[in-house]
Amino acid sequence: MLCVGAILCSDMSKTYPDMRSRSSLAIHHLFAALLFCAPAMAAPTSVEIIQDASGAFTLMRDGKPYVIRGAGGTGHLKDLVKYGGNSIRTWGVGSLDEKVDGMPLLDYCHQLGISVTAGIWVGHVRHGFNYSDEAQLKKQRDTVRAAVRKYKDHPSLLMWGLGNEMEGPESDGKDARIWTELNVLAGIVKEEDPAHPVMTVIAGAADSKVKGILAHYPNIDILGVNAYSGASGAVRSTKRSGWKKPFVLTEFGPQGHWEVAKTSWGAPIEPSSRDKAASYYATMSLLAENTDICLGSYVFLWGQKQEVTSTWYGMFLSTGEKLPTVDAACYVWSGKWPSNRSPKITRFDTALKEATVAPGALVPATVEATDAEGDALQFEWSVREESTDRKSGGDAEAEPPAVKGAIAGQDGGKVNVTAPAKAGSYRLFVVVRDGKGGASADNLPFRVAH
Repeated sequence: MLCVGAILCSDMSKTYPDMRSRSSLAIHHLFAALLFCAPAMAAPTSVEIIQDASGAFTLMRDGKPYVIRGAGGTGHLKDLVKYGGNSIRTWGVGSLDEKVDGMPLLDYCHQLGISVTAGIWVGHVRHGFNYSDEAQLKKQRDTVRAAVRKYKDHPSLLMWGLGNEMEGPESDGKDARIWTELNVLAGIVKEEDPAHPVMTVIAGAADSKVKGILAHYPNIDILGVNAYSGASGAVRSTKRSGWKKPFVLTEFGPQGHWEVAKTSWGAPIEPSSRDKAASYYATMSLLAENTDICLGSYVFLWGQKQEVTSTWYGMFLSTGEKLPTVDAACYVWSGKWPSNRSPKITRFDTALKEATVAPGALVPATVEATDAEGDALQFEWSVREESTDRKSGGDAEAEPPAVKGAIAGQDGGKVNVTAPAKAGSYRLFVVVRDGKGGASADNLPFRVAH
């Protein structure tokens, strides 16, 4: 297709054969040509929810049914597409302009064909927000309005994620002020952007929370629920509470650190990498039983973070390798395993497991692993102190450093562990890599005492 600028240039050369004598006019026309030849901005997407005669809901994006195969996080986006995902969820609008490969996140997602549930952060009481303070409420309302105006026409936008666990992860959800204010905020979003639904995300599917929303928050279009050990039953729980609108499982993964068994000294026992993968697969598969209101899900976390440990929730290592949970998600999304599967840890054995040992004790440890492609495996061992930088609701934590000199005599999957001289709680970590982008990671807690 011949662009308008090229036509202008052609006409200009005919009208002004002596271009050198018309330099200023030539520059003017050249600028116009460049402007008209610039790529046109893609049109905004239109997203709506339709309900059929049976009462089932379907998310429609630009007139076509759209099932969310999503991930929480903004990293590894090419991998998301590669493994069958189609959407990401963010928690605050600040991340929408963050650069990925030199491009703003929204533009990068549009280039890859990824839709975005754009999170708009709503104040948490535990962070100091007062839902009875009119000045704070007004400021928040203005912030929400400005965010919607700024991003509402971007073609990658799927819906608005208005708030995340603002009621508090341990709350009973009975503070009506929060739901009432969310109703006001959702009204602002709809006023500014009627073309995209509004979803609000709560922590767990507690009956009191769902009923609080039903009573005080009619403007909500979609209920998002973050759930872990109860993730597969979250849809059914909300239905029992009277929820009849659309639903999205907005955050799920392995059992949460608050849900698992603990050692005698109170250290939570992290599920194995195999158990995590099985949990992801089961949860995602069971969601298919509730497609009447469930529009899809977002796995957590499509990236890496320190929360209790550096491996509990992330689906990738900090060094970039994918973990078996990615393989499980890929299989559900695409119906096939990735071309290179992560190695599988089949045995992790040591007398340190959930034990108390003396300072300086020498204890052997063994790990066995298999690889579907027969790749040569590398083993990395470390001992770290139990994290003491514990936060609530996923707030940022610092990863404890590795204990120097704790690992000796490594022979592949076998090592000798020297218990630290300092009394306290520790974890023995092992990471198994295939050298081709796949890995598994497990850890066991132990304690040192005199």
